[in-house]
Amino acid sequence: MEDAWEKLSHVSVKGAEYDSRERQPHPRRLEGSWVDLTNCIHTLLDDQEKNRLIWLHGAAGVGKSAVAFNVAERMKGLLRPTEYGTIEKRLAGSFVFSRKHTKRSTTGYFFATLAYQLASSYHSIREDTAMSILEDPALLDPDKSLRDQMEALLLQPLWKL
Repeated sequence: MEDAWEKLSHVSVKGAEYDSRERQPHPRRLEGSWVDLTNCIHTLLDDQEKNRLIWLHGAAGVGKSAVAFNVAERMKGLLRPTEYGTIEKRLAGSFVFSRKHTKRSTTGYFFATLAYQLASSYHSIREDTAMSILEDPALLDPDKSLRDQMEALLLQPLWKL
């Protein structure tokens, strides 16, 4: 198991996290309608009946990174009690794409990086994630099917939570 975990840690893209030192200075300042948008996103994320996947898109330089940073920063600081009396983290992982960094300019390392972040935060899925890698080491190949990576590295371990 440790061998699979070590391989995953080597494939995981360091610096892809929203608050990475590679992204300094972090985009923080929001004004006007961006504050309203950020508040709307927080409301959606707080509603347990809604889908938690939000696609933020727009032209370069309009403030998407600042909005995403502010939302991630807030979610990282929030903990939520569950119905079982335990505490649940609100930010499971993040991946910021970048044209400047080869491994962050494509989707090839996306799922491996998120799987590493998740398994680091939620030790209960670490073994399941490692098992998936042992069963199919090609999951760590950036050219592997994204569907296969998502299924084996994220969905299957998360279903067991």
